[in-house]
Amino acid sequence: MMKFILIPDSFKGTLSSEQICEIAKEKVEKHFPGAETACVPVADGGEGSVDAFLTALGGSKVSVTVKNPYFEDMESYYGLIHEGKTAVIEMASCAGLPLVEDRKNPKLTTTYGVGQLILAAAESGVEKIIVGLGGSSTNDGGCGAAAAVGIKFYDKDGKEFVPTGGTTADIAKIDLSGRAKVLDQVEIVTMCDIDNPMYGPTGASYIFGPQKGADEAMVEELDAGIKNLSRVIAEATGEDISQVPGTGAAGAMGAGMIAFFGSRLQMGIQTVLDTVNFDEMIKDADYIITGEGKLDSQSLRGKVVIGIAERAKKQNKNVIAVVGGADDSEIDKAYEMGVTAVFPINRLPQDFSISRHHSKENLGYTVDNILRLLAAK
Repeated sequence: MMKFILIPDSFKGTLSSEQICEIAKEKVEKHFPGAETACVPVADGGEGSVDAFLTALGGSKVSVTVKNPYFEDMESYYGLIHEGKTAVIEMASCAGLPLVEDRKNPKLTTTYGVGQLILAAAESGVEKIIVGLGGSSTNDGGCGAAAAVGIKFYDKDGKEFVPTGGTTADIAKIDLSGRAKVLDQVEIVTMCDIDNPMYGPTGASYIFGPQKGADEAMVEELDAGIKNLSRVIAEATGEDISQVPGTGAAGAMGAGMIAFFGSRLQMGIQTVLDTVNFDEMIKDADYIITGEGKLDSQSLRGKVVIGIAERAKKQNKNVIAVVGGADDSEIDKAYEMGVTAVFPINRLPQDFSISRHHSKENLGYTVDNILRLLAAK
């Protein structure tokens, strides 16, 4: 019996990874009736990550009342997989940009709700928590999340407060001693696909602040606050993590995950592959079909297609990449890294503004033709 592994990333703005899996699976069943098909939709840690893991592995979604970006109560959730042993949290579910709508202001928003989700998951008895960063409305360096699990922040007058993006500059001391003990029993992994440092020209505030509502003056203010937070974290922990790649992710939440939660930052695709036990899954696979919106130099840094190809190469497996577009100058490198073949889906010389509306059909035609060729062997 033939076995196909379908493990695509989304085509941003056109097709979700779940939709791609559905289309590809339908074509596999058409050309290879009775074939075994494993669907693993990939999410990058942002909105939809919990659902992607639940689709791939089964499990349940748990509702929790937490604080939204403006400290208001809201219903959020986390996912439970691996028979309740692993929790999956997406930061966007309670600190995401869509939740602030026309109230964008990274000086005022908080990650407090994310900490509440982490604590709720830990208290449920899980052994591991996966936290997805992405799509945040915040720039507080994870201080809100830290406060939610018992870490205390003090200003120069010794007054305790919960820092937001606009008050990280006021932090004079951090007391880690009150952190919830239950967290000591849990492994925490953070999905993080960017390598920005905490502060500076390529840091959290300058690169991501504007999309969260910060003007030029506010960006400078936010950056100064994160720089101060970095200094106080170093005093409290004895480690300067400011230049660790990824610490600037999600308003410097990457830094907060390391400093306050003892987490390691890991590329999203590696987290997904570990979680679904990919190496074991592909042992008897004939073909692995993956893809992403565009295969380019960014892909070669370990994004979805290359992350999968490098693992599959160790077992000499065939990896077919179906992509929205491809940079020809990078394809040879992709082949060297384990990709067997690359197929862009666009069938006519059309501008993306037109072709994006035909992505579903174009993907279906492309996968259909690939499978026709495989079936004719």
